[in-house]
Amino acid sequence: MTARGLVPLPRHPVGLPWPTVAWPSATPPPEWDLGPRLGEMFSDEERFGTTYAVAVAHRGSLVFERYQGELEHWDRPSEPVGPGTGLLSWSVAKSVLHAAVGILVGQGRIDPQAPAPVAEWSTPGDPRGRISVDDLLTMRDGLDWVEDYDLGAERSDVITMLFGGEGAAGVEDMAGFAADRPLAAEPGSRFSYSSGTTNVLSGVVAGIVGRHQAYLDWLAAALFGPLGMTSARPGLDRSGTWAASSYLHASARDWLRFGELYLRDGVWEDRRLLPQGWVDEGRRPRSPDDAGTWFGAHWWTDCDDLGTFWASGYEGQTVTVCPGLDLVVVRFGRTPDGSGAVGEWRRALLRDLDPARDDQLREQADPAEGSSGHPAGRSSGEKSPVEGSCT
Repeated sequence: MTARGLVPLPRHPVGLPWPTVAWPSATPPPEWDLGPRLGEMFSDEERFGTTYAVAVAHRGSLVFERYQGELEHWDRPSEPVGPGTGLLSWSVAKSVLHAAVGILVGQGRIDPQAPAPVAEWSTPGDPRGRISVDDLLTMRDGLDWVEDYDLGAERSDVITMLFGGEGAAGVEDMAGFAADRPLAAEPGSRFSYSSGTTNVLSGVVAGIVGRHQAYLDWLAAALFGPLGMTSARPGLDRSGTWAASSYLHASARDWLRFGELYLRDGVWEDRRLLPQGWVDEGRRPRSPDDAGTWFGAHWWTDCDDLGTFWASGYEGQTVTVCPGLDLVVVRFGRTPDGSGAVGEWRRALLRDLDPARDDQLREQADPAEGSSGHPAGRSSGEKSPVEGSCT
């Protein structure tokens, strides 16, 4: 992002079939030498741990995909990873929830600027009743929440929410568990990365479209079906709400489809699925975190002249959207938290593909894409919002 504003989102190439049923294939541009950079993601286990899948789409066509390894299951034999394998999102799912909310905004069923319709905040005089849907989307809700993935931490709300604990209701009703947190700051006054916030927002969606099978059916009809994301499998908590902070399985090709939707400004098969401007609201820089990374609205955003923004998940899951190169890159695997390796690799890959960009990159190292999708691999600091600027 620069003072010139957001990089324009490219349109789908005229005459090229959309990848709803199958991805068109193409060879990369001759000046792109993808082999070494993409190959190291699989071969350099010391830096990257285990990589299951990397897939690249350029100008609407699949130009690279590679798979490796096996997924271990406790209830069945290990599964070799391939084009149809469902890969766990972790926090990449947060960005998918952004799309779900956008669809409801486009239908007039959610007003982003209105107070979030959360039952726990509905008592007259409850200060949490001032939290808007936009506050939730930008994680500036002000709730007292600890996003700490250190199992030895004295307090970790996210671990309790996702995995339970003595006296905890998180596994039963994750949205309710998070909504019960008191305010620690005035709504809208600070940024604090929170998986609980995402599940509160998913609870808002569930209150509109229904829970349990009704939620799954709505996601399939409104989002996954139109994109051809036939492998998408959201994980519900026991209350029937999608645990959108963490749980969505989909194949690498389907993750590419999701990235392509955002690259095309929410348009698919020449039909608008997301309202005009919704992708821009997601990728517009809103708040810096304590590592110098910028957060938009349930998307992370780079300060580069290519307009790069990305969805980020625990252990290095990433869906990277690069408007300046008409590119989507997907990587799923298991990289040790906090290493910084996947973020550095992502940045280096884009530099390889656009050598003129070298002098435009920020000098600081790209933070790790680590715990629960927070790129720094730790709880975020409390930062005042500074919208629309990466300076």
